Amino acid sequence: MQTLTVGLGERSYPIHIGSGLLDQASLLQHAVPKKRAAIVTNTTVAPLYLERLQLTLQSIGVSSVTVILPDGEIYKNSDTLNLIYDALLTNRCERSTPLIALGGGVIGDMTGFVAATYLRGVPFIQIPTTLLSQVDSSVGGKTGINHPLGKNMIGAFYQPQLVLADTDTLNTLPDNELASGLAEVIKYGLIRDLPFLEWLELNMDKLLARDTAALQYAIARSCQNKAEVVAADERETGERALLNLGHTFGHAIESGMGFGNWLHGEGVAAGTVMAADLSQRLGWISAQDVSRIRTLFERARLPVEAPDLGVEKYLDLMGLDKKVEGGKMRFVLLKQVGRAVVQGDVPEKLLRQTLEIAKPEP
Repeated sequence: MQTLTVGLGERSYPIHIGSGLLDQASLLQHAVPKKRAAIVTNTTVAPLYLERLQLTLQSIGVSSVTVILPDGEIYKNSDTLNLIYDALLTNRCERSTPLIALGGGVIGDMTGFVAATYLRGVPFIQIPTTLLSQVDSSVGGKTGINHPLGKNMIGAFYQPQLVLADTDTLNTLPDNELASGLAEVIKYGLIRDLPFLEWLELNMDKLLARDTAALQYAIARSCQNKAEVVAADERETGERALLNLGHTFGHAIESGMGFGNWLHGEGVAAGTVMAADLSQRLGWISAQDVSRIRTLFERARLPVEAPDLGVEKYLDLMGLDKKVEGGKMRFVLLKQVGRAVVQGDVPEKLLRQTLEIAKPEP
């Protein structure tokens, strides 16, 4: 097991990464000091891991209220959120009752938002079961839900007390979900960690083959990068925005195609290629750099061609992005491979040229 720390002073918390962690009650004990917890999971994860977690909690004398939600990005909304509130109120969960998110990014985001708002704040534990949630969404305290007009537009910054990333849960992950997580892993190399990017180029086949050592290294390196960024800029006033490479385009793809039709990592992959294209048009990186980026995403079995939503539709959807400031869109772009910047003044002509490279759906 490896343990990293997100350094936020009194609110610092550990990220435990390793095999078999779901069965290690000692890792949960300090975060569940009372005799009851609430577990939020979904219909896919519950049959696989819910009973194991319940037994682990029982071994330290903790009973659990369980909330099993429908699975999918399409359910990341206010209606589903109320199912969690209903269960907590019906079972008279108190301010000392921790909420445990057992699942992927959707479960983590919604559970965290409920934890931030139920009784004005209750303890929160992340047990991410997908690669994407283990390397990205479970760390850093971003919580929220989607709105029909935009992704993650309603939420709160609310840090967990603990992140428990059991790599064994990746054994049951579908191939497309594994690839989706790799998009966020690649992102860290592109924005701030060139040696990691080079490692990924050498080890992508091992990651796709679910090599345990390679996956654990990639998860730990990704979490270390994110922990450093979050510690420096918890509420995304500066450096943390760099973690959104490809996300302005990618969220537009997810929203424009209908939530759930493109996985988050698929949108990020195609969106990052668009960001690289725009970076090249600005004269910052070369065509060879763009080709290198495309090739790595292709090797990760991710899409590199964005769907053709139409330029005006893209512009409309991107205008709802959280990074919009003073009515102007801001983009995370690459000054060079391994170094990202936030850029607000992008010539509209170049942006339109990038949006025009989107390919029609087959």
